Amino acid sequence: MSEHSSPEEIQKQVKTYLYIFGALLIGTVITVLASRINFGSHWMNIVVALIIASVKAFLVAGYFMHLISERKMIYSILVTTVFFLIGLMFLTIWSMDPNSLIHFK
Repeated sequence: MSEHSSPEEIQKQVKTYLYIFGALLIGTVITVLASRINFGSHWMNIVVALIIASVKAFLVAGYFMHLISERKMIYSILVTTVFFLIGLMFLTIWSMDPNSLIHFK
């Protein structure tokens, strides 16, 4: 926060933090309730839990860690990471000898 923040700006930020805190509390209640529901299969329960956890992680990272205001930097780091991941995966697959792979039947 800059030293030139007005009281209105600070009040707006505090209000935003309180909304996010409330959303995280509601997310925790939803997590507990969803853990008691059988969604049909074990995998579906995991998918629902991961979706809820991802939403809560986005709220924490985006607002409490101020990553929403730094989109350009975050996207450039993400694109660079994906570029190197694809490159390393390509090199790994390209260097593999198909005759030396163990296949289970």
